[in-house]
Amino acid sequence: MKKCVFIHTNERQLLGALVSEYSLRRNSRQPDQFDIRILHTRDFPYLYEQEGKSFLRGGTQRVWRMDDLQSFTPLRFQPPQQMQWQGRAVLMDPDIFAVGDINELLNRDMRGAAVMGRHRSDKPGKAQRVATSVMLLDCSRLQHWKPEAEFQQLFSAERDYKQWMVLAHEDPALIGWLEPCWNDFDHLDEHTRLLHNTKRRTQPWKTGLRVDFTPADKFRKRPLLASVNRLRARVFGEYGLLGRYAQHPDLRQQHLFFGLLRECLESGHVSEALVREEIERQHVRADALEVVDRTPELAHRDLNTEPSSIS
Repeated sequence: MKKCVFIHTNERQLLGALVSEYSLRRNSRQPDQFDIRILHTRDFPYLYEQEGKSFLRGGTQRVWRMDDLQSFTPLRFQPPQQMQWQGRAVLMDPDIFAVGDINELLNRDMRGAAVMGRHRSDKPGKAQRVATSVMLLDCSRLQHWKPEAEFQQLFSAERDYKQWMVLAHEDPALIGWLEPCWNDFDHLDEHTRLLHNTKRRTQPWKTGLRVDFTPADKFRKRPLLASVNRLRARVFGEYGLLGRYAQHPDLRQQHLFFGLLRECLESGHVSEALVREEIERQHVRADALEVVDRTPELAHRDLNTEPSSIS
């Protein structure tokens, strides 16, 4: 069976994607059993064709910006087509890093599901929303996914971005559920398989930079605040007055990223020139190389031992 991990990214998160790619190989017992492909926004012109146009998100109109930190998210639905609707695939965000063996996920029994992800929230009324930032896909059963056409529907108000991203349009019978450890939201312990630095403001490689993402619209029930937020964007720009990225509250997660980056640099998987270029472009914190130098070396897992069971 063909197996592949897809990491989707844009220019702003490219270094994260490369470190993510390295982590998948590093922490697998059989890294030759799967391929890895990076889906970069620059290779999908249909995303750029909608620059500056309004689309439907959460019941309101937003402006599509390719320079937004998460402009890669429509590519979540590309893997089945990329695989020619054959085999298994895992789709991952570029801010997700393997601390377990991805083969455990690629080889698991999907129990009749065509797509599997973790619950996005445990709040009442949101239990059936899928966190599509990590998905296990049976590509042969997802031929109805038409990512380019579905993306275009956002701009004709036929489809809502937020509903699309949580698989609200999918037949529930096709959806299965993963344990949270396969998409651990800013949480790292002995059970974590894939660490997701999902809180954008505290991503460890961004600390100190100006915020470059559009915050979620949480003012629908507060019209005055919503109006103030729209005024802020018009007067000061999309990211104006949004502040800077903060320090991650868990130093171990910062150590994990920069420990992996150290190994990427030592192995040649990432060049120092690329890191310096990303610093210059303000995609990566200004002191990234200094942080690498003072970060302790990562311990090497014994990949010959059996993994701990997932409860």
